[in-house]
Amino acid sequence: MGTVLHDLLTGMQSALAPAGPNAAAIASLTWIMFVGGGLIFVFVMSFLAWALWSERRGWFAGRGIVIAGGIVFPLVTLSALLVFGLLLARDIVARPSDGALTIAVTGEQFWWRVRYVGNDGRDVDTANEIHVPVGEPVKLVLTTADVIHSLWIPTLAGKLDMIPGETNTLVFQADRPGVYRGQCTEYCGAAHALMAFDVVAHPADAFAAWLEGQARPAADPGIPFISRGRELFLAAGCGACHAVRGTPADGRLGPDLTHIGSRRTIAAGSFPNNKGTLAGWIASSQHLKPNNRMPDFNVFAGEELRAIAAYLESLK
Repeated sequence: MGTVLHDLLTGMQSALAPAGPNAAAIASLTWIMFVGGGLIFVFVMSFLAWALWSERRGWFAGRGIVIAGGIVFPLVTLSALLVFGLLLARDIVARPSDGALTIAVTGEQFWWRVRYVGNDGRDVDTANEIHVPVGEPVKLVLTTADVIHSLWIPTLAGKLDMIPGETNTLVFQADRPGVYRGQCTEYCGAAHALMAFDVVAHPADAFAAWLEGQARPAADPGIPFISRGRELFLAAGCGACHAVRGTPADGRLGPDLTHIGSRRTIAAGSFPNNKGTLAGWIASSQHLKPNNRMPDFNVFAGEELRAIAAYLESLK
């Protein structure tokens, strides 16, 4: 029980461990409901005990106590909670976004397309990770490419749906550096439970350096074994679905892989990012994450698979 409580209060995907103003407001409402509900429970149980063992139990059958306890008390309590919740929601939605970093996030079965909209006209594409500067407002422009998804970053903000044909906006801020896990919280198909992502909050200078690095095309491998992996990647037609800027690969169906080697995870937060998981994903993605949109590529010999995985890992 202690471990569970610790995880709830400190975990990277806990609404009770807020790391931003939106999440802090929601956590405050949560604690008010928890504590208020607990006090009401104790109050009602005390009256129940009194009614069961008191000699004056007939008093509880009077009209006054029924009206006060059964009508007035819940009406006043729930009305006050409703007003407080609506005012809190209004403040969250109305947070200013002028000058905020704009990031377009598109939900797809079953991963996240992420695009940084540059003021200089340069857009930077990535996937399954959202990097943000600490202490600055961030505006997520949320859409979907297929069905309804719902983006939730418990430690930073409330959840918001991504609805076909609609665009929703979520403004939040990370108050301290760290890695915060997000999740799709609307059932969107068979692999819904394996559709997560990381939000990585950097100090402002580190974020600027990261974004500048992501804007660059993929570097030339310069190592024969890794160059062999690039040749196999392109020859197998991987570029029909994936883009690697600086190469002929310019697909748009799947995640942009230009800097996949710099990401913490693969398969939308399902596995750590290393040569082994990359090779396993290429050879048998349907075994690792059933019903995702990438077919198995079990046609490569072991050395070829290792070369492709090494190439992808080198894309920092």
